[in-house]
Amino acid sequence: MCGRFTIINPLESIKERYLASDAKGFDYRPNYNVAPMQFIPSIIATSNGNRLGSLRWGLVPSWAKDDKIGSKMINARAETLTEKPAFRRLVSSKRCIIPCSGFYEWKMDGSGKQPMRILMKDESIFSLAGLYDTWLDPDGNKLSTCTIITTEPNILMAEIHNRMPAIIRPQDEAEWLNRETDKKIVVGLLRPFAADEMRAYKVDSSVGNVKNNEKELIREVS
Repeated sequence: MCGRFTIINPLESIKERYLASDAKGFDYRPNYNVAPMQFIPSIIATSNGNRLGSLRWGLVPSWAKDDKIGSKMINARAETLTEKPAFRRLVSSKRCIIPCSGFYEWKMDGSGKQPMRILMKDESIFSLAGLYDTWLDPDGNKLSTCTIITTEPNILMAEIHNRMPAIIRPQDEAEWLNRETDKKIVVGLLRPFAADEMRAYKVDSSVGNVKNNEKELIREVS
């Protein structure tokens, strides 16, 4: 699964990376410990180009009775996207990208678990594949939410965990966001990212507490 990540780049760098304009009212701050049920920066395609805004992490399908289901739908398995009622409709037209500078995963280490941070070797921003939907509460208020898609691990991740977030290659990002892209092609983009472009290192266990959110969390520990 993917349950924590970082997005710490300056806003202008993110906008430039995705050739995106920011949505009205979008408020961005670097986040060293992004957790489910938080509002996270997200990229969607519009008729006027890519837009950078916020989606709450934890999908609430439009047909849900209440928003409590969101905490249980932070991830979607790439292998079953077209089968699950909550996701199969969204695959066709509601795909998004979640900008990321690194993600955390916990590796079994003896009798405990060691938190690891996984990122690109060049420390560049990369794109987590996501789906989004909009839910209306009984009063008609809109809540836009998302889920992060996971896939099988690459060689690097296989030593840490049995799943990894689906990372869209830069050359495939436009196709992923394009609503006209054929569903079969879209699903084919959700494969393990090249391990030789990534690296992983140990971080302090304090990352396990969602209340902690400072630069020290991404410091490598021995």
